[in-house]
Amino acid sequence: MRGIGHPLGNGERRSTSDYAPGMQPPRWFALYTTSRHEKRVAQHLKQRQIECYLPLYRSQRRWSDGSRVTLELPLFPGYLFIHIPRSERRRVLAVPGALAVVGGTGGEPAAVPDGTIDALRTGLGLRPAQPHPLVTSGERVRIRSGALAGLEGVVVRSKNGLRVVMTLEHIQQSYAVEVGLDDLEPVTPRAPAGARISKAGPSLAGLR
Repeated sequence: MRGIGHPLGNGERRSTSDYAPGMQPPRWFALYTTSRHEKRVAQHLKQRQIECYLPLYRSQRRWSDGSRVTLELPLFPGYLFIHIPRSERRRVLAVPGALAVVGGTGGEPAAVPDGTIDALRTGLGLRPAQPHPLVTSGERVRIRSGALAGLEGVVVRSKNGLRVVMTLEHIQQSYAVEVGLDDLEPVTPRAPAGARISKAGPSLAGLR
């Protein structure tokens, strides 16, 4: 699941130092699309040489005749990611099915960190993932090994073991990946000023 676009001739991306003063280097942004048209929008972006990334996951479905088929579906329904300078927002919104570039405070487009996109690209190729409802409570953990190392989320139990639910705050969409207990470490909560923190810290013992 690679991004779509036009990198440098040797396959490498430009760095911010490759742009002249006053030029806006491209950043990643979330693009809100017409429901169930994410793949079509990605095709239009490709045709217009606009780099994009549509995270997909595999889902098995059973047809009415009893046959099974494996589908590749958007991990974040209604969203994909574009890699553009901010000034090209209008060009993106001219694409059929592209509704809005997700904004932050002040109505300006909110950039998604490169590391978030890199982790998705690498991690989804190594760990199965699927959409998950937003989770606001539960023990917060950090994945400490593998392609998703460093990412934080909320650990939940599943019939196959444990999953970590991670949320992209930019679009308020969550996804879950299956992990082993040995891949996790607890996230130490921030203590109020003046409070003492136990040297033992939080524990994942209750998940064993």
